[in-house]
Amino acid sequence: HKQLWASEDYSTFNDDVGAGCWARILNQNYVNGNMTSTISWSLIASYYEGLPYFRDGLMTAAEPWSGHYEVMGPVWVSAHTTQFSKVGYYYLRHGSGVGALIHGGSYVTLMDAGTKDFSIVIETMSHNHSLCIRPSLPEYTVVNQTASFQLKGSLANITSLNKWVSRISFDGSTPSQYFVKGDPISVIGSVFSIFLEVDTVTTLSTLTGQQKGTFGDIPPSRPFPLPYSDNFDSLLCLMMYHALFITFTEYAVFSEAQYFSDQTGVFEIQKAADEKHGNVMKQMVPTRPITWCNDANQAVALIGNNTWHEVQVAVLVLLETVNTSVFVATSMSKSGCNVAEATGTFFWISGLGTWTITSDIEGKAVLSTGKATISQGVWYNLELITKGGMSTASIDGKVVASGVSVPDQPGFVGMGTGGFYSVQFDDFSMKQP
Repeated sequence: HKQLWASEDYSTFNDDVGAGCWARILNQNYVNGNMTSTISWSLIASYYEGLPYFRDGLMTAAEPWSGHYEVMGPVWVSAHTTQFSKVGYYYLRHGSGVGALIHGGSYVTLMDAGTKDFSIVIETMSHNHSLCIRPSLPEYTVVNQTASFQLKGSLANITSLNKWVSRISFDGSTPSQYFVKGDPISVIGSVFSIFLEVDTVTTLSTLTGQQKGTFGDIPPSRPFPLPYSDNFDSLLCLMMYHALFITFTEYAVFSEAQYFSDQTGVFEIQKAADEKHGNVMKQMVPTRPITWCNDANQAVALIGNNTWHEVQVAVLVLLETVNTSVFVATSMSKSGCNVAEATGTFFWISGLGTWTITSDIEGKAVLSTGKATISQGVWYNLELITKGGMSTASIDGKVVASGVSVPDQPGFVGMGTGGFYSVQFDDFSMKQP
């Protein structure tokens, strides 16, 4: 028999409904599909707010500059299975420890083949409180119910089972209670009954020693720090936790630059041909890949905060070949599969000897343009200032455009290339204008 795994599941906002989704599919992927593994995408949501699928992970840790994180309900729902099983445990057969409850919900039983310890995981998640991002979920009904179980064979001598319960609340007045240890369930004559409320997850087990994890004070959330700079040589680590800790470490070649988020293309740390520049950030993908969504024809990496209206950004750029272009951008409105539709303020230079300001990533909506001496293999310092719906652009400290009316909208800072080819970046910086 081939093993079946749900290799990319969940992908759902990690609020209480997301916890309900995770509880339901952890059980029902096996009950309905014989899948013995369910893998969450993503495990930890560590990408900017404003990017697609924000908080679609079991927990959220999206502010490495502050150390802030959020432990969400799906983490504790996971514990109902993961704290009561390990590699080598197996599911009992359907009809003999696995199945659907009469009045809605499901149950599975996991057993240790060696010790015969076992755990029953029961979920009674209602339809609207367990919706996942996909697939669509047919309507069904769950009601409060009493379920009875009979232990047979080698399990018939069990007299009690330890109980852990999560009650997921949606009434707005009672907070959800996750992974709470309850009173043991008595097993009399190999039979026991348990009352199951709607929207609960219950684990009954012969195992002991489980506990709800604890953690210290979570550092407060803080916005992306400005001013910010990166020379791509030393990695600056900031941690705000009762005090400010600053450490430096060298970037590794082929690693990603801190805080940059590639949307198309791949931007890596590489050694510069010119030793004076040390490391640089370089776009590495040489041709447009086969994609599964509407990726842009440009390679682009984002950084910062999607609420920024006004920002000043500068970066050194080097074109490796003539018929290429590079841009720095502010107020980028789209990302992920929609990045091809991104608007904002884009300042370009081209190896054909032009500079251009556009309001779109495709470079078609031209706001201002002019001639410039641009050669391959030469470093140029691009600076773009956006403030109050107006922009100023400079090359090597010389203003080439000022007072250009641009979209007055919030968005990320970005930089990228006009196509899939190699361009080098160095000495990146941004600050409030």
